[in-house]
This record gives sequence, C-alpha cells and structure tokens, in this order.
Amino acid sequence: MGETASSVDEGLLLKNFYAEVSEVERDNEVVRILSCFKLNPFEYLNLPFDASPDEIKKQYRKLSLLVHPDKCKHPQSKEAFGALAKAQQLLHDENERDYLLSQVNSAKEELRAKRKKHLKKDTASKIKSLVEEGKYEQQYEQSEEFQQELKMKVRELLTEQEWRRRKMQMRISEEEGRLKREEEETKEMWKRKREHEEAWEGTREQRVSSWRDFMKAGKKGKKGEIRPPKLKTEDPNKSYVQRPVKRG
Repeated sequence: MGETASSVDEGLLLKNFYAEVSEVERDNEVVRILSCFKLNPFEYLNLPFDASPDEIKKQYRKLSLLVHPDKCKHPQSKEAFGALAKAQQLLHDENERDYLLSQVNSAKEELRAKRKKHLKKDTASKIKSLVEEGKYEQQYEQSEEFQQELKMKVRELLTEQEWRRRKMQMRISEEEGRLKREEEETKEMWKRKREHEEAWEGTREQRVSSWRDFMKAGKKGKKGEIRPPKLKTEDPNKSYVQRPVKRG
C-alpha cells in the first residue's frame, strides 16, 4: 500500500516537474520572439532564409501553440503570439518574401566579396579552395559562422532600406503638406476675392444713386450763386470785353 502511494506521489511530482519545464520553455520562447529583429520575419519564426512555405506553416503552428495566451502565463504572451502571426503572414506574401530574399542575396554577395578578398591574403585557404573546386566555399557558407554573419548583414541591409523608405515617406508627407497648404491658401484667396466682389456689387445701387445726385446738383448749381457775365464780342478772336460806345 505504501509503495502504491509512493508511486502516485512520484507520478504527480513528475507531472508537475514537466509542467514547470514546459512553462519555462514557453516563457523563454516569448522572450526570444520579443527580442527578434523587427524587420526580419524569418527570425521571429526561427527559420533559415531558405525555408519552404510548408516549413513556415509548420513552424508557425508549433510556435504559436507554445506561446498561445490561453496556454502561456507570460504577461507578454499575447504580444509574442501577434508577432508570430504577422511574421508568417509576411512570409506567405509573395511580394514581401521576394523582397526579403533579394536582401538576403545582396547580403550573400557582399559576404562573398569580403571572403574573396580574405582568400587573396590567405594563400593556404586559396589553394584549398581551388583544389576542392568550390566545395570549400560551399562548406563555409553552411557553417554556423557564415550563417551568423549572414544574419547580421541582412539586418544591416534591411535597416538601410527601411531608413530610406521612411525618409522617402517623410519627403512625400512634406510635399503633400505643402501642396495642401497651397491649395488652402488658393481657396482662401478666391474666397476673399468673391466676398469682395459680392460686397462691391451689393453697394452698386447706392453708388449709382450717389453719382446721379452729384450730377444733378452740378447742373442746378447752388441757390443764390452769382454766375459771371458772358462775353459779348464782335470779334470772336478778341480776348477782351468790348464795351458799348455812347453816340452824340
């Protein structure tokens, strides 16, 4: 009876132990995901750059179950779960994946050029490379050292591209803002012009009436005004007034 009770206790202890280990594994995975380079979805899914669509799908299912908020007690499990979902979505997008792989290829080319310069200085490695007809370089590119260099170089290129994209977006936003301000200023100018024309047209009758009154007053003259006598001359070319002459 004592042995049976002991076996039950050990079984429960073992179950609890695996539960604790599982929880630690889940927490560690959350921490790993949240520490990934944000611009590289391959890192979130912990996959190599040559992973196939099926491998991406399987890895996402595995990791998403591991950090699912309903099973993982880590306070940031929901954030990690969302990051995985976004990563697999990007990798299933053909255009996005092609862009990422183009950056990977550019990174490889840069590392190969760097490697070539190194081999020129290292005669022994150069000879070995020539003798093995490319196998030496192939083995190197499969090494952990190269994969780590490639990972860091891809980070560098993705960062540069993202910075260029943001600068371009900033310029586009500034240009859009400038055009919008010019459009608003133009609208305001035409609005003021229209209001001025409407105000001018609104006072038209008053201005016409005032002008008529002015013209009438000019024709009648002021009451009691003495006008100068008209010149009476026989010779229209004379500039003086000819007075009448008294006779005998």
